[in-house]
Amino acid sequence: MTTLHTGPDSIYDVLGIGFGPSNLALAIALHEQSANSGPEGGLKVGFLERQPRFGWHRGMLIDDATMQVSFLKDLVTMRDPTSDFSFLCYLRDQGRLVDFLNLKTLFPLRIEFHDYFEWAAARVAHLVEYSSEVVSVRPVTRDGEVRWFDVTSRVPGDPDSLTVRRARSVCVATGLEPRLPQGASLSERVWHNSELLPRVEKVRASGQPIRRAVVLGAGQSAAEAVDYLHRNFPEAEICSVFAKYGYTPADDSPFANKIFDPEAVDLYYDSPREVKQSLFDYHRSTNYSVVDMDLIEALSRTMYQEKVQGHERLRMMNVSRLREVDAGAEDVKVTVEFLPTGEREILSADLLVYATGYQPQGVGDNLGEIGKLCLRDEEDALRVGRDHRVATVPDVTADIYLQGGTEHTHGLTSTLLSTTAVRAGEICASLVARRAADPTPTGD
Repeated sequence: MTTLHTGPDSIYDVLGIGFGPSNLALAIALHEQSANSGPEGGLKVGFLERQPRFGWHRGMLIDDATMQVSFLKDLVTMRDPTSDFSFLCYLRDQGRLVDFLNLKTLFPLRIEFHDYFEWAAARVAHLVEYSSEVVSVRPVTRDGEVRWFDVTSRVPGDPDSLTVRRARSVCVATGLEPRLPQGASLSERVWHNSELLPRVEKVRASGQPIRRAVVLGAGQSAAEAVDYLHRNFPEAEICSVFAKYGYTPADDSPFANKIFDPEAVDLYYDSPREVKQSLFDYHRSTNYSVVDMDLIEALSRTMYQEKVQGHERLRMMNVSRLREVDAGAEDVKVTVEFLPTGEREILSADLLVYATGYQPQGVGDNLGEIGKLCLRDEEDALRVGRDHRVATVPDVTADIYLQGGTEHTHGLTSTLLSTTAVRAGEICASLVARRAADPTPTGD
């Protein structure tokens, strides 16, 4: 493991907080910028990640699940098609380029794309320190200006000890956290789908019989969880509960997909608030609570085959909501209401999986005082510039960049892979420009 520099002579131009795909793409962009500009032109950068190694939704790396975006929307290609950090360069390095081309697909397996991420992360490992949970970010004032941030993180291998690093800028990319229904709590029998694979593996290893599992949710993750549980527990009834009449197909048609084009971010950003909301509402079906048509059809075929065979294990409880959950030692009592009639059914289940999505972590969560420096709009949302830099109160010359949590300013792609490479390039360019405009030595 590489330990990042600390001490008064080690002031960073930017410290990234979190090291998922977004900050990995930024690390690559900064690494390439430094290589192209020579030792004098590069920025001093580092990244801190609380996980012990790179990981991206590991709990949902189902063996046959494919990506929902083209491999060309990798970490670099949309920014620089000549970069040797591309997915195609990864395939060449792994000796699978011809094999992948022969598949005639734009959508790799999710486990393969995760391996690509790990391959890329290993190549910039000198820029990141893992097992380094950030516990606070504090402003540092000199001559009446907030010029730096002191970033405090836990020491790898000794979590009771702390390290402080100083930076001109921070780039927050702490990713998404599981969203649960109000009042819901997790247990050995009640999971969020982000833990699906390790939880299923543990249950299978224990030999615990599974008679019934309930999945709440109507999106891609919910449908994948239903399918995965159905395959892994061949004696169990799998109940899918959602308020819709049926799963909604994802709209991945060419014109709808233009909402993920880099140019669409400019259009969205410059639009009035009511237009932003309209665009968001119109195009929710490209990403939210929708399912790939192939999976919808596969589940439908399974249900029909079971009906023909007279042994129906896959049960769609549509137009329904969970009203009560009582998790006991032996089972989980789940009360499901059929909305058109108000009729309620109590299911005795061995497992309940909340496939209820994710939400961005707030910029102030575990980041100390910097949230107080950020300006907000009339709806209490952060004001964010087109270069992904948060607007701050006067006399703050240090910068806060966000990767994620900016749907209200930058649109649907804020938390998606579609514009990750482009966004990384924009932040890199902003950092370089602002550093050039303030060439004061970092130690002054």
